[in-house]
Formats: sequence, structure tokens, C-alpha cells
Amino acid sequence: MSQYRPMTEEELRERVRRLKAEYPPDKVDMYTFRGAQYDHGLAWVHFPEGYGGLGINPKLQAIVADELRRDVHTVYDDLAVNPIGIGMGAPTLMTYGSDELKRALLRKCFTGEEIWCQLFSEPGAGSDVAGLATRAVRDGDDWIVNGQKVWTTLAHVAKWGLLVARTNPDVPKHEGLSYFLLDMQSPGVEVRPLYQITGEAEFNEVFLNDVRIPHRYMLGKEGQGWQVAITTLMNERTALGGGSTQKGGGPIQVLMQIWAARPPKRHKPAEAAVLRDRITRLYIESELLRLTALRAREMMRAGNPGPEGSVGKLAQAELYKKIWECTMDVLGEEALVYEPGYALRRPSQEERRDKVLLAKYQFLRSRANSIEGGTSEIMRNILGERVLGLPGEPRTDKGIPWKDIPRGG
Repeated sequence: MSQYRPMTEEELRERVRRLKAEYPPDKVDMYTFRGAQYDHGLAWVHFPEGYGGLGINPKLQAIVADELRRDVHTVYDDLAVNPIGIGMGAPTLMTYGSDELKRALLRKCFTGEEIWCQLFSEPGAGSDVAGLATRAVRDGDDWIVNGQKVWTTLAHVAKWGLLVARTNPDVPKHEGLSYFLLDMQSPGVEVRPLYQITGEAEFNEVFLNDVRIPHRYMLGKEGQGWQVAITTLMNERTALGGGSTQKGGGPIQVLMQIWAARPPKRHKPAEAAVLRDRITRLYIESELLRLTALRAREMMRAGNPGPEGSVGKLAQAELYKKIWECTMDVLGEEALVYEPGYALRRPSQEERRDKVLLAKYQFLRSRANSIEGGTSEIMRNILGERVLGLPGEPRTDKGIPWKDIPRGG
């Protein structure tokens, strides 16, 4: 028997239409509209009622997204509003958080009033997250945290951070971790920008100096941090690798629009023929990615995906780089000029509407796709071991207490 309550596609579409009638997205601000969307149970449809959901099958979220795009100019992309909070933090909070935390945090997470970031990677523990060294020591009802995190997207604007820290160095590395929600405005939290090839600084390094976190902000139990972190990572890879749910949407749509807008004689006949062939192949690959992502969503249980999400993440990382490279070839000499300036932000909605500007930005930004959310090499390991059942890579640190594992210094 399904754990989800039944609802027809037409019933769900009617609910979305009522939302748009009561709060026209073209006439109200983002916080008002998305707050109403949450209250109508249309934020995460598989979440329970009262927590932004309806308790229905998660695959029906695509129906909500489709209906929200009908007959309106203003469409809010979850990954643009609050990517880490909506795509990764909320499912983790729903699985492991207290009712008190869910009521306090989920709505503002979805509206974008409170941005979230992810504090996993460290200078000495990137792909090997379980090897992290940031320490959390219990002090009464608080935990005192010291350490350094890196590549923390949006930390400079975040209210909440998803933090994994080592609470027991005397056990093997996967067993001594705990998972916390960190108020990024707490004393002792220092954020420093890392400037990127795009000219922006959406990534940061974060220093934690005697930062106090109340025990009630621990997700899961003490020592359960790796299990909780896996929930976050699987949701992250599904979110990053989901691609567009709309046929012909996403980056391939931008490429095709730019190609269609080019003057017919911009390229020599032979060059144009080669570009047409490349674009056709990329369209086919994009459609395969979309269908693969839909299949991965079908396999979700209790709202949390399994290792299948790594398929889409790996495929998207490689495909998007090829799409933006092809777009640069279509633009020709125009692609050589990039707008100067550094900005501690992501591109605005207005900037995203300029297809040429967006394409040049994404060509540079896509270099990170095969690193963030787990490198492509790690994705291949996960697919080989957890999906295909191949033998795991040899581990020399298995069963050894973290404090006894040799580390470079």
C-alpha cells in the first residue's frame, strides 16, 4: 500500500490555479506568493500537511511546476531562490528535525526569506567528507565548535548552515560525526569570499571560532552525522542533477534560442552544418537526462532519493559543459568579451533574461558543475559500488579511530 494519499492530476492543477487566482504571481512579491504556495501545500507536495505539503507522491511536484508556469510572466526557480535550503536542507530537516524546528524554519526556507548554506567540505577533507576535522565539544546544553569550512556557496548571505562536525575522534571516521543547524549570525562565525572565474564570489571559506550551537539544533542523534549527511548529499545530487522537467527546457533551450537568433550568414555553410549536428546531438542528450531524472524521482522513497540521483548529477555536469561550450562557438567572436566587475551575488532575474549574457556567465560557471555536490569521479564510484554492485575501492582507514589516521601536514 502506498504511503502517500491519493490525489488526481486535475485536483492538483485546480489547487495551483486557485493559488494563482488568490495571489497572482505577476502582482505580488516573491515572499507573499511563495508563502501562500507553502500554505497551500504546494512547496514540497510529499511533505505532510502543515509543513508545505499535501502528503502526496513526490513525482506530482512536476505537475505543480508545470501549472505555475502557465499564463504568467513571473516564475520562481527553487534553485535560484534558495538552492541549498529548498533542495537539500528541507528534506534533511523533515527527516531528522524536531517538529519545533520544522515549524520555525521550513516556511522561511521556502520563501527565500532565510537563505541556507552547506558546511561540509574542508581544506583537508573535500571529496572525503567523512575525514573532516572541525570539532564540536559538548558544554552543557550547547556544543562549542572550532574549525574551517571551504567552498561554502552563499555563506555570505545565509541565515542557516548545514554543519557536520566531529564529536568523537576516538572512533572510525564515519562513526564520530554529528550534524547541526548553525545560525550563521552566531558570534565566532567568520565568512571570507572566494572569487571565481565568473568575477563573482558566491563561494566562501568559513571560520568557526568557539561558536556555540544549542543541542536542540542537532539533527539526528550524536554520532549519527554521517547518516544524516548522506540524506543531504543524495538530495543535493538529485537537485543538481535534476535538469529541466520541461521538454527542451533549461540550457539547451538557451542554446537553441541563441542559434535561432544568429544571422543566417554568420557561419560558413560547412561550419553551420557541423553546429547544427552538435546542437541536435545535445538536444537528444538533454532529453535523455530529463527522462533519467524523472526515473530517479520515481524511485524516491519517503522523499529521499537513493544513489540513483548520482546518475543525473554526473550526466548533467558533463552535458552542461558541452552545451555552454557549443553556445560559445555559436556566438563566435562575441563570446570573447566578458563583462568586468566583482559582485558578491548570483545573477539577478533580469540578467538571466539576457540570453547572451547568461550563456557567457554559464560557460564559466559550468566549470564547477563537475566538482560541486561531489566530483564526477566520486559519482562514478557511487554508481559503480552502490548501483552496479562492483567491488569498492580499497580503504586503508577502515576500522581505525579517526585520531590515529595519518594526515598530511
